Amino acid sequence: MSTLFPVDIVLHKVSQVLEIAFDNGERFELPAEYLRTHSPSAEVQGHGPGQQVLVYGRKYIKIMAVEPVGNYALQLRFDDGHASGIYSWQLLAELGRNHERNWQAYLGALEQAGRSREPGVRRKQDG
Repeated sequence: MSTLFPVDIVLHKVSQVLEIAFDNGERFELPAEYLRTHSPSAEVQGHGPGQQVLVYGRKYIKIMAVEPVGNYALQLRFDDGHASGIYSWQLLAELGRNHERNWQAYLGALEQAGRSREPGVRRKQDG
């Protein structure tokens, strides 16, 4: 597999979408909420398989800063204080390619946990 490298990175502040284009022609629009809830940080992913933490209530999250990490990744700083995930070019491409599937799985996990995308809202559990 060849190494991807971005040719354009734009944070659209109003829509809170990170747009990234790669040298292989792929271009993705990744919403801030999606990037926050799928952060590669240990805080979200845990330290091993099955330790992922469901992040909820981030519908209105904002990306405050996009900072390069060497020539291989970005660090995103969110307005909830989260800034520990390093988003490699490969990870950003994978998040883009699998956006719809990942997002649907996330929405299903929220439903199953009785959680909401809305801040401070807990959904009623069945039964």
